[in-house]
Amino acid sequence: MKAQPQVMTPGLTFLFAVAGGAAVGNLYWAQPLLDFIAADLGASTAGAGLLVTATQVGYAVGILLFVPLGDVLDRRKLIPVMLVVSAVMLVLCALAPTFGLLLGAITLMGITTVAGQLLTPLAGDLADPARRGHVVGAVTSGILTGILLSRTISGLVAEFAGWRTIFLAASVLALTLAVLLYRALPELEPKTRLPYHRLIASVFSTVRRERVVRWTLALSCTGFAIFTMFWTSLTFLLSSPPFGYPVSVIGLFGLAGLAGAVAAQRAGRLHDRGWSMPATGLGWVLVLLSFGLAGFAGRSVVLVLVVVVLIDAGMQGLNILNQTRVFAVSHEARSRLNTAFVTGNFVGGAIGSAAASVLWSVGQWRAVCLAGMVASVFALTIWAFGRRSALVVTPA
Repeated sequence: MKAQPQVMTPGLTFLFAVAGGAAVGNLYWAQPLLDFIAADLGASTAGAGLLVTATQVGYAVGILLFVPLGDVLDRRKLIPVMLVVSAVMLVLCALAPTFGLLLGAITLMGITTVAGQLLTPLAGDLADPARRGHVVGAVTSGILTGILLSRTISGLVAEFAGWRTIFLAASVLALTLAVLLYRALPELEPKTRLPYHRLIASVFSTVRRERVVRWTLALSCTGFAIFTMFWTSLTFLLSSPPFGYPVSVIGLFGLAGLAGAVAAQRAGRLHDRGWSMPATGLGWVLVLLSFGLAGFAGRSVVLVLVVVVLIDAGMQGLNILNQTRVFAVSHEARSRLNTAFVTGNFVGGAIGSAAASVLWSVGQWRAVCLAGMVASVFALTIWAFGRRSALVVTPA
């Protein structure tokens, strides 16, 4: 082997976090801009909503097609190439003269903006095993921060410079990060050699073979469903009486979630110290109590902000613990394990988004809070049965 794994420096960890956040943030630029885009391109608001669906579907396809390649190709080349391709797609989004062309371009952008999910397992490979949880936690927090910040930044930029500007700016950022990563990463030999069809098939066979992966996916899928259900429903709550906030103000609530992201960074250190199981249980208790508190926040913006911080801290901490546990299963298959992990989260997110609309129509905010509590109890049940065996893994 030409290159040996190196200990991640703080600077390289920060670069990974920024690049991962920027890549995943591409999925959410359009979300608060649907009215702007619909008016500019002559589409209906409902039609413009297809942009979000197309981006998410494209992302799921891209994860399955490209992320497993991290186990069989030199990631020093693969990751910058994916960033460059996604930058091209962002330019196409910015220049699209019709809604149909924008829909096609944004789908391709979703397929190619998978660099963040290649960087996370790479961080686990390059990190010192004693600090792996801390490093993966920092990179994952960067990705989650990108999700939260992208909506806020997009709305503010569009107010002053139009919706196309944000896609052009994101393209420049992607190209810059591609150059920085290519210069910062060492040459990395492939960890295994498999034909492409066997590589993709091994994603599913690894999940079938490893019980700890299946149990962890059940927890992470439930967690991401709760996360997206909460944020989707929060938009409904804040746009309705007694709040009645415009989209630009609602986007600012994502900044409160950043406090939770900062607090959750320490979750990786808990894994490194051998406290993953008790920390997971406490995380779910925090989420359960947060949804209980949320039931009283329907008319208080202060309580809403407190709940945002608590739920984000709990859910992001749990996400880091789950992902670090999955990465500990196998060094050789980390990219494929990450493919399964993120795909499971995507399925959970789709369920959560759909559930938010149904719950809101049935019982509005209180129904959402009750569903969050029920899902939290379900996750705690999984944790209680699996914490001594099914969820325990010996670090790779």
